[in-house]
Amino acid sequence: MKTLILRPGKERSLLRRHPWIFETAIAKGGGDSGETVRVESHEGQFLAWAAFSPASRIRARVWSFDASQRIDGAFFIAACARAVSARARFDIKSSGMRLVHGESDALPGLIVDRYGDTLVAQFTSAGTERWKDVIADALLQATGLALLYERSDASVRQLEGLDASTGWLRGGPAAGGEAPPLELEIHEHQWRLTLNIAEGHKTGFYLDQRDSRKRFADTVQRLRLRRVLNCYCYTGGFSVAALAGQRAAGVVDGEVVSIDSSGPALERARAHVALNGFDAARTTFLDADVNASLRQFLKEGRQFDAIVLDPPKFAPTAAHAERAARAYKDINRLALQLLEPGGVLFTFSCSGGISADLFHKIVASAGADAGVDGYILERLGGAPDHSMTLEFPEGEYLKGLVVMRKP
Repeated sequence: MKTLILRPGKERSLLRRHPWIFETAIAKGGGDSGETVRVESHEGQFLAWAAFSPASRIRARVWSFDASQRIDGAFFIAACARAVSARARFDIKSSGMRLVHGESDALPGLIVDRYGDTLVAQFTSAGTERWKDVIADALLQATGLALLYERSDASVRQLEGLDASTGWLRGGPAAGGEAPPLELEIHEHQWRLTLNIAEGHKTGFYLDQRDSRKRFADTVQRLRLRRVLNCYCYTGGFSVAALAGQRAAGVVDGEVVSIDSSGPALERARAHVALNGFDAARTTFLDADVNASLRQFLKEGRQFDAIVLDPPKFAPTAAHAERAARAYKDINRLALQLLEPGGVLFTFSCSGGISADLFHKIVASAGADAGVDGYILERLGGAPDHSMTLEFPEGEYLKGLVVMRKP
């Protein structure tokens, strides 16, 4: 077994059971891509078993802190079973859910989403790539399913020295049969939503906003919000939620405006409106830049009762935080100016480099520049299947605020 020896003092994070080992922490040692290595302190104390990644700044990711643990097929079978079993205890009102959430499930670099009877996996680390076949079989064993599609096309694989890889890993062509459909439908709360697992962001859909979409629908219903603006709408999840809230409240003259710069995403959003039986005449879809659109609305003197800001990742790491903070501040300033007094803003950041505390300060600064104050009604995060654990706070990548503009 190859060994990594850390520099003096660099064992502290591992003693707190944090699973990342950066290249700057290593005094000597290494291994092949994805190979399991023994990690020791400078004084020779055992710290962890980890997967080595020679191309990444995160040079090793911990599998286990137990010196007696063997990293073999049985280890991955047990880890996948634990992750799947945990989801059965969560309150998930959807046929789409995250089954494995990387480090939070002790499987760093592995993302697995379930859409009905189909699993979609992303192998984003050298360690999970090395154990891909074993993990694929373990996932089917844990779920009792037969279909597993790979979406290992995230840019983070490049940082691991890995090429993109997509296609059926298990079932369909992988088993010598016909290709199953890539177009799938899931039920989320009372809504019907669709996705293509071979296309789109992440594994095809933003499951992490499931509970926030329901919260938005409930807020629209409770406050009878008529004029709704959904920015960075993607395939219209929050737009469907707004329409559902208006229908439940008996609002017959409502309007939902949705903005995105992806034509295909907007077409799917329109299809979701029809699929759920909503009146298309009450919706407007704009293929446009959000920032420019918000400025144009201000010039026109338009205002909205509810606004959703769910932008893409502006800061992939803390090194990008300063530039991202300016972008977040700008769109939140514009949105707060467009918000009717008494209106509600649902604003989010999915940037791991922006902490919840920093995001709060950014939105507060945006309010000060806009001359707008507001009540923070609620703090939001990812759905529970996108787990954050005590030992891995970096798992809290998604954070949100619900702000009501003071009347």
